[in-house]
Amino acid sequence: MASYTVGDACRTRRPVINEIRIRLPALSANESVARAVVAAFCAAADPTATELADIKCAVSEAVTNCIVHAYREGTGDILLTARLLQDRLLCIEIRDRGCGIPDLGQAREPLYTTDAAGERSGMGFTVMESFCDGVRVSSTVGKGTTVTLCKRLRGRSTRT
Repeated sequence: MASYTVGDACRTRRPVINEIRIRLPALSANESVARAVVAAFCAAADPTATELADIKCAVSEAVTNCIVHAYREGTGDILLTARLLQDRLLCIEIRDRGCGIPDLGQAREPLYTTDAAGERSGMGFTVMESFCDGVRVSSTVGKGTTVTLCKRLRGRSTRT
């Protein structure tokens, strides 16, 4: 298994305040469903519009990777878990049981893609990293990939 972590936010053991789990078929139509579900889930934490946009963009990148790269032949499931932790830390885990990523370093390169048609401009890991306080990726070839996105929600009511 290969893995990497960017930022300290994903290295936490805070108590869970709330959690949701969903399983979606890895279909293009479900990318927007995943975004909407996560947005609705974190709404109770009263995020700012910018925080919400950041979360939705990062989730979109991770879910699209499952749809485009994980299941190259046929389809499988995307397992999405969102947790709101103590101190307003939102952690979202997006997991597939697809082909895995043989070289995470190469996958982090901005224009690297496994899309045979070459229509995709990369796997979006740097985009996810730019919108989150922490990103952890673990992958095993032939078994799948897990992307964990962590974002501290400052929210409208706590903004200074």
